[in-house]
Amino acid sequence: MNTAAVLAAEEAHNPLIPVVSELILGAIVFLIVLVAVWKFVVPNFEKAYAERTAAIEGGLSAAETKQAEADAKLAELEQQLADARHEAARIREEAREQGAQIVAEMREQATAESARIVEHGKAQIEAERQQAVTSLRAEVGALATGLAGRIVGESLDDEARQSRVVERFLADLEASN
Repeated sequence: MNTAAVLAAEEAHNPLIPVVSELILGAIVFLIVLVAVWKFVVPNFEKAYAERTAAIEGGLSAAETKQAEADAKLAELEQQLADARHEAARIREEAREQGAQIVAEMREQATAESARIVEHGKAQIEAERQQAVTSLRAEVGALATGLAGRIVGESLDDEARQSRVVERFLADLEASN
């Protein structure tokens, strides 16, 4: 009969409807857990969230600072590069001007040297011509006096006479040319 009494008691209580004492006990435990979570877990989450937020914001500000420094450094390097390019262009232009000046000086020196060599050559040719004329006069004079002596039949051993005869002969030759 015990089973019959349990069955009768079960019929009186519906298992789908909770017991009021269990509801109250569940609500009290829920509130205790809720207060414990609110008191211990939520502050740790809030603290971790705040630290994380601060770290992210600090990282962002540090990144912005580094980006600004990098931009400033890039601008400085670009300015230095532009200055270096201008300096290189100036140096190239000076080198071109110096090169042109050196070429002009070398041309002047070459022209002067050429003129000096030509003048030296002319002087040397004139000296050789004078020497040849003198040598030729001496030979022609000797031949002319020998020939004149044979034609005239007298000796022209006298230097003064020989010189006059040679000069007159050469003057006649020059006049005929």
